[in-house]
Amino acid sequence: MRIQTAEFMLGAVDLKQLPREGLPEVALAGRSNVGKSSMLNKLTARKKLARISRTPGKTRELNLYKIDNRMIIVDLPGYGFAKVPDRVKEEWGQLVESYLNSREELAAIVQLVDARHPPTRDDVQMYEWIRHYEVPSLIAVTKVDKIARGKRAAALRSVQELLEPDETTPVVFFSAETGEGSKELLGWMREAAGLR
Repeated sequence: MRIQTAEFMLGAVDLKQLPREGLPEVALAGRSNVGKSSMLNKLTARKKLARISRTPGKTRELNLYKIDNRMIIVDLPGYGFAKVPDRVKEEWGQLVESYLNSREELAAIVQLVDARHPPTRDDVQMYEWIRHYEVPSLIAVTKVDKIARGKRAAALRSVQELLEPDETTPVVFFSAETGEGSKELLGWMREAAGLR
C-alpha cells in the first residue's frame, strides 16, 4: 500500500509541456497555503519531494510527480490570497481550467480545504468546476491537527453546507503532521486511478 518510488517530473506552464505517457493523473487542488505540498510529502514519505514555501502562491505551474511508475500526482497552482498581480492570477486560472477541461489523463481530483476556516468563494468555485467537468473527487479537510477535536463536527458541517458535496464525493480529515487520513486518501487515489 505504501508508495515505493516518487519523483518530480516537471513544472509545466503550458499544457503542451505535459507528458503523454498514458499514466492516470490525480490532481491536488486548493487554496494557496492549504497544504498541498505537505500532503504530497506525507503521502510519499519524502520530506522534500515538494517544496514548501512560507509565502503562499509560490506554485505557478502544474507540478507533476510520478508515483511508482503507475500514476502521476499533479499539484495545481494554489488559488486565493497569493500576493501576485491579477494578470498572473488570471493566467493561473486559465491554465487550471484548461487542464481540468481537456486533459484526458485526468482521473480524479483531491480538493483540499483548511479545517480552520469555512470554505471560501474560491473553494466553492473550484468544486463547481469539478462537478461541471464530472471528474471523480474527494474533499480533504487539511490541518485537522490544528483544531480541537470538538470543532471537527463544525468544520465538517461548514464543508457540507458550503460545498454541498454529493454522495459520490468522500470527505476525509487529513493531517500532514500526524498522518491522519493518509491511508484512506492514498487508497482512494489508487482506486480512482484504476490501480489495484
